Amino acid sequence: MKYTHTLIALSIAGLLSACGGGSDSKGPDMGQFSLGVSDNPADAQNVVIAFKQVVLKNSSTGETFSFDVSNSGAAKQVDLLEFQGSSAESLVTGVQVPFGTYQMCIYMQNNETFDANGSYVKDGDGADLGLVTNSNGSCGGTGADEAGTGRLFFNKSFTIAAGANNYVAEFDLGRGIVGPHGNKDYWTLKPTSVQLVNTAEVGAINGQLSDDIMTACETAAGGSEFSHAIYLYPDATALENMSDVRLAATAPQVLPVASARVNEILNEQQQVTGHSYEFGFVVAGSYSLGYTCVAQNDDPEADDAPTDVEMPFFIHADEQGVTVTQGTTTTRNLPMDFVPAT
Repeated sequence: MKYTHTLIALSIAGLLSACGGGSDSKGPDMGQFSLGVSDNPADAQNVVIAFKQVVLKNSSTGETFSFDVSNSGAAKQVDLLEFQGSSAESLVTGVQVPFGTYQMCIYMQNNETFDANGSYVKDGDGADLGLVTNSNGSCGGTGADEAGTGRLFFNKSFTIAAGANNYVAEFDLGRGIVGPHGNKDYWTLKPTSVQLVNTAEVGAINGQLSDDIMTACETAAGGSEFSHAIYLYPDATALENMSDVRLAATAPQVLPVASARVNEILNEQQQVTGHSYEFGFVVAGSYSLGYTCVAQNDDPEADDAPTDVEMPFFIHADEQGVTVTQGTTTTRNLPMDFVPAT
């Protein structure tokens, strides 16, 4: 099964309320905590995660705080594809969490078979299949113990300080979602595909693509199936060194940081007037961009570099010197001198 990889943003924005394991006092040692969820799949029509619970564990005291995100016992479903770029979906709202350093787990419903009320993927062909994460267990003795529960664990600790603390749990499905394979007739979400980002340290990148660059890529690729995407690389990554998504790359090849779907721009009459992309949560710094029209051939489990026989994946064009500043959006059209229609 072929699928593309992009970077979508959905946010569990808002203040979380502790549902056990901690104090609900309003003393000076409490800080506001916001959690966002961001992601990026591809050739699928829907990628729905049924969230159940969020758990914070204080690294110093071991104290845990549990946040039930279900609706009257039913898991909270969020379709990641509805929240691309900097869009946000609220999961939980609440009050405050004591100052300190924390680690976090997010629990989701695992569904090996399709359940309209659970976690699932509708693929590019319209087939509905289950979605699971291949990790489970508790965080500090607190967690969702019911059968069919998967755990997304964050190795990176984070700090709750005075004032607002806004974080995003960013799902990079380009690396972390795997289609059915072997005897598994369901999709798998790797727990390592989720990273925690402090929104105070990030900005965004967006832009439009010209028809000319997209046509040129399709001509170079041949065939009849195309999936357009932008790949984000570390600063000064040369075009010839821009790797596909894989488990590891050998120098001088460089792995992408993330990837973003190229979307149609529609007017009020639902007519296509152009194409655009957006990275919603990018840590401040300098980057390179790579554009491809064959992202559907990028398998994160395999080396998809061109061979003498076929060219399953390639980066068609690059853009250098893309600088991201905290709290701002950098606009970079492809090619750089392209003037988008107003």
